[in-house]
Amino acid sequence: MISGVQSSAGILPACPEGVSPSARRHEEHSRVDTGTCFSCTQWRRDAATTAAGTAALLMTSFASDGPAITFDRASFRVNGRALVHDLTLSVNHGETLVLLGRSGSGKTTSLKLINRLLVPSSGEVRVNGKSTSDWDPIRLRRSIGYVIQDGGLFPHFTVARNIALVPQIENWPQEKIGARVQEVLALVGLSPDLADRYPQQLSGGQRQRVGVARALAADPPILLLDEPFGALDPITRSEMQKEFRDLQQRMGRAVIFVTHDLREALLLADRVALMEDGRLIANLPVTEFPHSREPLVRAYVEAFS
Repeated sequence: MISGVQSSAGILPACPEGVSPSARRHEEHSRVDTGTCFSCTQWRRDAATTAAGTAALLMTSFASDGPAITFDRASFRVNGRALVHDLTLSVNHGETLVLLGRSGSGKTTSLKLINRLLVPSSGEVRVNGKSTSDWDPIRLRRSIGYVIQDGGLFPHFTVARNIALVPQIENWPQEKIGARVQEVLALVGLSPDLADRYPQQLSGGQRQRVGVARALAADPPILLLDEPFGALDPITRSEMQKEFRDLQQRMGRAVIFVTHDLREALLLADRVALMEDGRLIANLPVTEFPHSREPLVRAYVEAFS
């Protein structure tokens, strides 16, 4: 019989070092040695999830029941003009979909339809099988990581406070927040010494890494990234692209990444969806995209060759 401890997620394996999950030493052990003790890591995540109102646990529970995100003939119009027209598209759990297109093609508008910053004029957008119109908008947004250019950080907050924003709003225990801040800083390749700095004291690349860390802080199963590396210098941008690709391979989130750069799309995507004038032109696996005969795809490939 396998020993274990009871948690809200069920029976967890006992710590190999025999440390009780209720003991202070277990918490210290879980911070120091997350790579070797499954029960410590899972216990900490379970405690954080419970404190966060089970939002992430609820979202994750749908992982095997269908796409993470579905656009079902979704349109968005302003003064009769369609910014997104009849979009039908889905994103699976663990998949990175890149929305590729020129400025004004509807990429950012599509992102905003997912986290209900905008509501479809017709059709439907579903997150884990549930229409965004049926979600509480605050709960929906707190369950989705969102990264924009330059990180979108609050200038009067320290790095640590920026990262801890959603966990604090969700009333996580303070010790869990501190541990999570350190964890995601390490995850995005930043020194813990930066935690007390302000955004203006960071480089552009560091600010962008903090933006990614903040999006990951509450452990959301869905990430939306709106041209997050577009304002960076070429070398830093290349570094961030490779780091994000490696990070996504480890995390396995559902990701929608917006860009106008075909090279970036081919590096990061599992699938590429090309948009033009609010319409979906092509939706192809990344290996097939460069070989498509669609004229606009060919134009992109030739422009970046």
